[in-house]
Amino acid sequence: MAIFLNENSKVIVQGMTGAEGTKHTKRMLASGTNIVGGVNPRKAGEKVDFDGTVLPVFGTVKEAMEATGANVTVIFVPPAFSKAAVLEAIDAEIELAVVITEGIPVHDTAYFWAHAVATGNKTRIIGPNCPGIISPGKSNAGIIPANIAGSGKIGLVSKSGTLTYQMMHELRDFGFSTAIGIGGDPIIGTTHIDALEAFQADDETVAIVMIGEIGGDAEERAAAYIKENVTKPVVGYVAGFTAPEGKTMGHAGAIVSGSAGTAQAKKEALEAAGVKVGKTPSETAALMREIMQAL
Repeated sequence: MAIFLNENSKVIVQGMTGAEGTKHTKRMLASGTNIVGGVNPRKAGEKVDFDGTVLPVFGTVKEAMEATGANVTVIFVPPAFSKAAVLEAIDAEIELAVVITEGIPVHDTAYFWAHAVATGNKTRIIGPNCPGIISPGKSNAGIIPANIAGSGKIGLVSKSGTLTYQMMHELRDFGFSTAIGIGGDPIIGTTHIDALEAFQADDETVAIVMIGEIGGDAEERAAAYIKENVTKPVVGYVAGFTAPEGKTMGHAGAIVSGSAGTAQAKKEALEAAGVKVGKTPSETAALMREIMQAL
């Protein structure tokens, strides 16, 4: 089993013909993702050869969906044009939009997120500024390396791309049902809670790793959700224990003001909800290893 993305997913790539889109389309194809086309209004009607896999380019997401039955889009569009690209995906009512692009203005993200809500939440947004989602052995939508872990029964949700990769690698002998990088911007689509809810409902996921970071209150809200709704074991890690106060650290959302949003406060909230929290990624992986060996 997997959440949000599986072997039946049909994927299109907005920005497939750009440098990043081309590079990662090749990687996604190599990992077995069923990519059925790309979208670029300026190159509509063309075909692109990716090492023997020839993919059509469509003018719009709607055209691509009608021609291919696509239900997932991965967006590699520069920040200035990302708002329009995501709005187009939402208006086409595609099921899942994975927004990889970094540096999208928060106002633009707020706009397309609000538009998704106003039109009935028919499109799930993951990101922006994220590595995407992978259900190992089934499908890979984004930039997560496909060879660092196979399929298994651990669910992973993380704000950090690189920590997603590290956790997958450290627990590669157990494997993952799905790993999701939700992104570290102040406003994102899919949240920790969304992923926790889906993993809790997934019969094949037996334990969950949740990676957060300083800033905001998403981890505290996730802790409250876990306490009330999640019966599966959860281990956590909060990046930023040594971060100086008042500085933005890497991600736009990772800024601490006073005691609000500190790693220690988040750790305490998670532990109060029964989550085992590691002080380092490797310690967190070791905690999950103990849980998996006991199951």
